[in-house]
Formats: sequence, structure tokens, C-alpha cells
Amino acid sequence: MSFPVSGTLMIEPTESESLAELDRFCEAMIVIKAEIDQVANGSVSAEDSVLRHAPHTAQALMDDQWDRPYSRSTAAFPLPGMSADKFFPPVGRVDNAWGDRHLSCSCPPLESYS
Repeated sequence: MSFPVSGTLMIEPTESESLAELDRFCEAMIVIKAEIDQVANGSVSAEDSVLRHAPHTAQALMDDQWDRPYSRSTAAFPLPGMSADKFFPPVGRVDNAWGDRHLSCSCPPLESYS
């Protein structure tokens, strides 16, 4: 992925991606655009949108207190037929900027390589 022009996203799949996987990706982009349109037309506030809270962990979906304005089903399976090969991330949104500012090396010390 790259951002060649401001406000755009360019996707360049490799030849190893199957047609089914490319179709699945296109379907996901269409659903994400529909979620963006819901925010843009005011039917859903940005703070309450599925996009703002994505990704949804399995733990968040199973929690007794579901306080989101959308259903757990919408959060877990935004695409029809996705339940067969759904991946649940172990964490919610990752704060990349924080990680960039607070580097932590988990490698063994250099002396261990000699």
C-alpha cells in the first residue's frame, strides 16, 4: 500500500493473490465505503461508528457489557460470509505513533551473538 496522492490509497496486490482473495478485498473496501457514507450523511456519528471502534477483539465481542450503538454481529462479521475464515485480532487499535516514540527492543543483547 502507498499514498501517492494526498487523500488517496493505492493498493498493489501481488500475482500470488487469488481471485477469491482479491474479490474479498474489494468487498471489504465497498463495505468500508458504506460505513464512511453513514458518517458523512449524518446517520451515524463518527464517535459511534463501527470504523472508529474497529478492529473488534473476540474479548470485546464476548464482554457482558456491550455499549456500542451497533450490534455485535455487525462488529464481528461486517461482510456476509465472513464467519468461515474470520480472524479476530488480539488487540484493538494499535497506537503506532506511541510505539514510534517509545521504541523497545526485545532482541537478545549483541554479546549473545558472538
